[in-house]
Amino acid sequence: MRFFTVLLFILVSFASFSQKTFPDMVKVNGVIKDDNSLKLLSNVHIINFNTVKGTITNEKGYFEIDAQVNDTLHISILGYQSIRVRVTNDWINSKSTEIKLTEKAYALEEVVVTPYTLTGYLEIDAKIIPIPENYRYGISGLSYGYEAGSKSPNAISRVVSSLFNPADLLYNFFGKKPNELKKLKEMKKDDTVRSMLENKFDRETISIMLGVDKKEIPEILHRCNYSETFIKTANDLQVLDAISDCYEEYKILKKK
Repeated sequence: MRFFTVLLFILVSFASFSQKTFPDMVKVNGVIKDDNSLKLLSNVHIINFNTVKGTITNEKGYFEIDAQVNDTLHISILGYQSIRVRVTNDWINSKSTEIKLTEKAYALEEVVVTPYTLTGYLEIDAKIIPIPENYRYGISGLSYGYEAGSKSPNAISRVVSSLFNPADLLYNFFGKKPNELKKLKEMKKDDTVRSMLENKFDRETISIMLGVDKKEIPEILHRCNYSETFIKTANDLQVLDAISDCYEEYKILKKK
């Protein structure tokens, strides 16, 4: 009997704690359209920056997501200008809203393609074709990746130097943004968000989440000792993993 009494007390306490954590969390929904044609837009990415959870619109432009008043939703899709929308009391009360996105205007640039003239001889062709410098690889079952090879040493060397040099960008960046970096780690746990970032290469979501300019991200990755090829070609999910891994090494060394 005592066991069931204790169990009941724990369950009630846990329920009370959950209610205190997100007291006003509700499901809000909306429809996203093209601002000009009013066409319903499918596969639009929506991320709640406060809860670090995401969703996408269906074929009718409809979405729903958990939110509370003053949460910020980041809305993006390829070919349209991304926007951030704040959840208001009116939206909470009506449960639904209509959001319009403006199409981007692209200026196509001339692309010059330089083919490789192969001879058919392996020893000669092996010297003609450039060797990729991206040494990052993943292991099935693990949520993070690695970069290996003599040309891409471990990021830990840069983290060590930053700890002994307080003026270093990496030291200043990690030291001033612990909350933002924790949110990056939480983003990796949401399957929908991971799927979104895996298909994005603009670093926009990550830069907004960290509160930095997109131009700063390559410098951060340089300081974490990632290869030039990785920095240029990595998708947003790989960039998120790279910065998160570097931050974890920073925390370990800082404790020591």
